[in-house]
Amino acid sequence: MKLVLKSSLISFMLSMYIVPFASHASEQIMVDKEEYEQLKQAVKFLMEERNKQATAVEEAKQVAEEATEIAEAAAEVAENSSHSKFDRLLIGGYAEAHYNNYDYNDGTDKKEFDLHRFVIFTGYEYNDRLRFFSEFEIEHGGVQDTDNGDGTLGGEVEVEQAYIEYDFTPDASARAGLFILPIGMLNETHEPDTFYGVERNSVEKYIVPTTWWEIGSMVSFNFGEGFKLEGAIHSGLNMSDDNGYIRDGRQKGSNAEAENLAYTFAGTYTGYQGLEIGVSYHYEDDPTQGNGAGDYIDDASMIEAHLAYNRGIFGLKALFAEWDFDGNGIKADNGDKQRGWFIEPSIRPIPHLGLFARYEAIEYFKGNERDLEIWSLGANYYLHDQVALKFDYVDYKDKKDITSDFDGFNLGVGLSF
Repeated sequence: MKLVLKSSLISFMLSMYIVPFASHASEQIMVDKEEYEQLKQAVKFLMEERNKQATAVEEAKQVAEEATEIAEAAAEVAENSSHSKFDRLLIGGYAEAHYNNYDYNDGTDKKEFDLHRFVIFTGYEYNDRLRFFSEFEIEHGGVQDTDNGDGTLGGEVEVEQAYIEYDFTPDASARAGLFILPIGMLNETHEPDTFYGVERNSVEKYIVPTTWWEIGSMVSFNFGEGFKLEGAIHSGLNMSDDNGYIRDGRQKGSNAEAENLAYTFAGTYTGYQGLEIGVSYHYEDDPTQGNGAGDYIDDASMIEAHLAYNRGIFGLKALFAEWDFDGNGIKADNGDKQRGWFIEPSIRPIPHLGLFARYEAIEYFKGNERDLEIWSLGANYYLHDQVALKFDYVDYKDKKDITSDFDGFNLGVGLSF
């Protein structure tokens, strides 16, 4: 009986403790399987989504590559189209008309209108590194059939520039062809709206001599911080062996004799706002190109230095240039040293009005000695930054020939585009 009771008690205890535990454990295992299945389905879904995204990315890449090919083809077509070629064409120019009213010491006078210059610039950019530039000029209204009484015609038609320029690097380039020499301030930048006075200053006209262009090649280097160096090998002057007049020696690229080459070197600093400082050196071993007797002029060299500074409404320009000629003949004529300098302060009290004064001293040779002292005073009134009305008063004196002295005034209009 006791055994039966004990057995019953044991069974009751098992039913109270072990069975519920077993039931709970079984339920826990079933829950874990459901979560596992859910997790498995989630992983499967994520893998499918990832595969879809990878497929979409590949399709997008393919579309992008096709779009790039289409864009490149369209760009090539556009580059070769006539519209694109016109986009690469560069056109500009300038013009200036003058009225001169002078009274000379010998009792004569000059009252004259003149379309002094009409110039067209044309250029073409082949690509970012290669370009062409040219300058075509008509002076004094064009060439006339009749002469001026001194054997010269009433006008000129000239090509002043025609060169190819190539950039080796962003800071180094080279030119080849017909180009203006990098001497002085007016030689390369001579548009009438960029300088004061109706006529160009006489120092650069007779000594540099502006505008001076030659055929050859030139290299330019920009060293940063505003420093630039240039060097050129080119055709030189062809001066008369009995005159020594520099300006007449320019060959202008017209069947230019090249028995002897010339060399020009220039350095410029523009690293300070509003400031330009420049120097240049020019040399040729025979500026008569071997056509003289050999002892009138042997060789020639020139040094030039200039400064331009603008600060607020005030401006200042100054330039010095000197030629040194070797040769017994030109020394005997006192033409072996030809030099000139000028200083020009200016003020622009309002945006449309600029006032200036200029003093020039020049010693040069044109058949005989010339020793000039020139005072100029005047104004530029700007209808536009590139369109100027000009007025100046001039007092011109030649210490060697007082009969050529004069005073008077000039009126002019100058523009560039």
